[in-house]
Amino acid sequence: MNPNVVIIGGGPAGLMAAEVLAQRGVRVDVYDAMPSVGRKFLMAGKGGMNITHAEPLDDLLSRYGSRRAQVEPLVRAFPPQELRAWMQGLGIASFVGSSGRVFPTDMKAAPLLRAWLHSLREQGVRFHARHRWCGWDADGALRFETQHSPLPNPLPQAGEGANVKIVHSDGVVLALGGGSWPQLGSDGAWLPWLAQRGIEIAPLRPSNCGFDIEWSPHFRSRYVGEPLKSVAACAAGGAMQRGECVVTEHGIEGGLIYALSAALRDEIERSGHVVLLLDLLPDWSLERVQTEVAHPRGSRSLSSHLQSRLGLKGVKANLLREALSAEEMNDPVRLAATIKALPLRLIAPRPLAEAISSAGGVPFEALDERLMLKALPGVFCAGEMLDWEAPTGGYLLTACFASGRTAGQGMAEWLTKK
Repeated sequence: MNPNVVIIGGGPAGLMAAEVLAQRGVRVDVYDAMPSVGRKFLMAGKGGMNITHAEPLDDLLSRYGSRRAQVEPLVRAFPPQELRAWMQGLGIASFVGSSGRVFPTDMKAAPLLRAWLHSLREQGVRFHARHRWCGWDADGALRFETQHSPLPNPLPQAGEGANVKIVHSDGVVLALGGGSWPQLGSDGAWLPWLAQRGIEIAPLRPSNCGFDIEWSPHFRSRYVGEPLKSVAACAAGGAMQRGECVVTEHGIEGGLIYALSAALRDEIERSGHVVLLLDLLPDWSLERVQTEVAHPRGSRSLSSHLQSRLGLKGVKANLLREALSAEEMNDPVRLAATIKALPLRLIAPRPLAEAISSAGGVPFEALDERLMLKALPGVFCAGEMLDWEAPTGGYLLTACFASGRTAGQGMAEWLTKK
């Protein structure tokens, strides 16, 4: 009989591993804690399914920061153009947007997931929903909680609890996600099960997240939800990046902030806070801003002057009042400098559960090049549960697909040598 592999986690990494193995004749069972698979994948597609990015491959690989060396071979083995060809094979065409981001032609995730699941079922992959993994038993078999009621404490031994199902397999691919969006299944509940097996896990941390700022009560009451468009920002000596963000009740978030979030988070961990510099007029030189600020305003108020000469009003104008005293607002040199580099003191990242993705997880050092745990032969890991991070823009999904493919191929090779 052909070998049987259990995939735990029905996101892109797990499904890709399942596909690779099924195509090689392996019997595959996919287990997921949620009532259906791919829930975070569907959520990621709500605003338009950004599946990957079409920029030059070296540029794309640079987005993986300190883990580029580990992620690069995975992505080079399944680069964006092959990912798009794979989608086309499922009947889902794609296009490149003006920013280089790649989307399905209908911008939706659901049709791709439906086509993929149909293909997998036709290849014999079996799916088991509402099965929450809870480690191994004393004989090395997999344990699953089959209902949403809490696990008893202490956990029952194999066969003792009606809610615990024991599953035997020839190998397992763990694709359990990180710690963001726990309501969709990525809740980090797998950490203790690997820790019990001696696997050292890098703590899960928020990535692509917002940050806390101590807004004044007046500013918070009036400007929560207001977008900051056509701005640029930098932190920790980095280069200015352009984009958009939004004021929140707790601080600030949005695409521009997500792009900087790893550096911002790391600096907060080192120093307790970080100062984000915000350029409110990135298309204007400092000299031009200084000239307009210093222009005689006659009887007009400063607010009217800033609006008429620089187009600053609303949330942008009031950010200046958050950063400067009344006396400093009337100092043209100080005011102009702040318009071009307005300091925002960020004191903490938002909680992991609110983040788009997470950093931390299973270190690559604990894995071989096929993504098998060195300490647990026959156990492979893939997707966001690995210790890497990337900004939004298709980079997260690109690496999840690629790592799932590598893990599936690695498992197939391991089974032939077993």
